[in-house]
Amino acid sequence: MELTKAEEQVMLVLWKLKKAMVHDIIEQMDEPKPAYTTVSTIIRILEKKGFVDHKAYGKTHEYFPLVSKANYSKKAADKLLAGYFGGSVENMVSFFVKEKKLSLSELEEIMKNIDQ
Repeated sequence: MELTKAEEQVMLVLWKLKKAMVHDIIEQMDEPKPAYTTVSTIIRILEKKGFVDHKAYGKTHEYFPLVSKANYSKKAADKLLAGYFGGSVENMVSFFVKEKKLSLSELEEIMKNIDQ
């Protein structure tokens, strides 16, 4: 399942904090900070999608991720690779070398990581 940009922003904070209440998430977000109700709504959507769960402490909820950042990143990368580069890692690396003007040392570092 895919995340919207807003959902991804909330998940990035949750992955960083490991567990948080809505006000903790907002505190970590860039300016202009979203409204409490906006983040609360996004969290409820993430729960329905199975990305987040919570522990209740009276009326207060502490949220935590159910999906790891690594797992989501792998699925997103696989989708990017399949959708834009025909499943070819060579095509993808070539694109980034041309577009991002990677240096030879950066490319060698990437290749070293791939070999591991």
